[in-house]
Amino acid sequence: MELKQMRYVVAVADTGNFTRAAEQCLVVQSALSHQIARLERELGARLFDRTSRRVRITPAGEAFLTAARQCLEAAERASANVAAAVGEVRGRLAVGLIPTVAAVDIPGALRDFRRRYPQVRISLRVGASDDLVEQVVQGSIETAFLGLPITARPEGVRVRELARDRLVAAVSPEHPLAGEKSVTLSRLAAEAFVDLPAGTAGRVQSDQAFSAAGVDREVAFEVTTAEFMVRLVSEGLGVAMLPASYVPGLSGITTIEVTDAPARVEYAVWNQAGCTPAAKAFLSLLGIAADTEEAAGRPPRSRAR
Repeated sequence: MELKQMRYVVAVADTGNFTRAAEQCLVVQSALSHQIARLERELGARLFDRTSRRVRITPAGEAFLTAARQCLEAAERASANVAAAVGEVRGRLAVGLIPTVAAVDIPGALRDFRRRYPQVRISLRVGASDDLVEQVVQGSIETAFLGLPITARPEGVRVRELARDRLVAAVSPEHPLAGEKSVTLSRLAAEAFVDLPAGTAGRVQSDQAFSAAGVDREVAFEVTTAEFMVRLVSEGLGVAMLPASYVPGLSGITTIEVTDAPARVEYAVWNQAGCTPAAKAFLSLLGIAADTEEAAGRPPRSRAR
């Protein structure tokens, strides 16, 4: 069994198509198909069911896929570790972040990192905090930047607290509240809201705050990105609660201080087992020493702002 065969299987599983998988692996389709067929004969089981319209992975293929991914990741880590031992940083860097991260300049950090370590392949994944933590635990991304309510902490990962921030109310410039300097949650409760899906960390912090204030609110629009929240607010469709450090520079909205607003904490997280050389170098660029930070569940050794 060869590593290239594992790569081909993973590519077909990810793309659902032999032609696209071959393009991704930079080989002709016939060569990729031949290697997978050869592997299936060696294993004595079909990894994919093929029809003229689609490719579907079999139960045997699912079982093989999990181990194949682990083997490929282990091989990549081994190669990166050898390179690091002779002073080179290479391999991959997969970074996850929430859309409203504001404590660090991720694009700027990636620019500097790319200039310093051009041999590292970089991927950026945007998602919800809870999902990103799970991806770090599973090893599909190396590090992530999150925002959580002050009542929650990342679990199963190593953490560094980056900043604390309060939420502000975002309204359209034509909204009746747009001229106010500050409002309370009780006053906002009568408004229709634009917010993230129920159960997400970004939504929970607002839900908890309104509950603590003893008032109910109506979330008229649920969206998955802060960018679309801002667009709906600018159209006058509702009010949104957004981190104060995220809103500077946004156009089409007016922000109002909320006297009893909820707060959130931004964290950097990485795998408890340690970092790849690329992830360690990236965190170091941000002033985070990955080898010495506290594990989740212990108080972070960083200043809040």
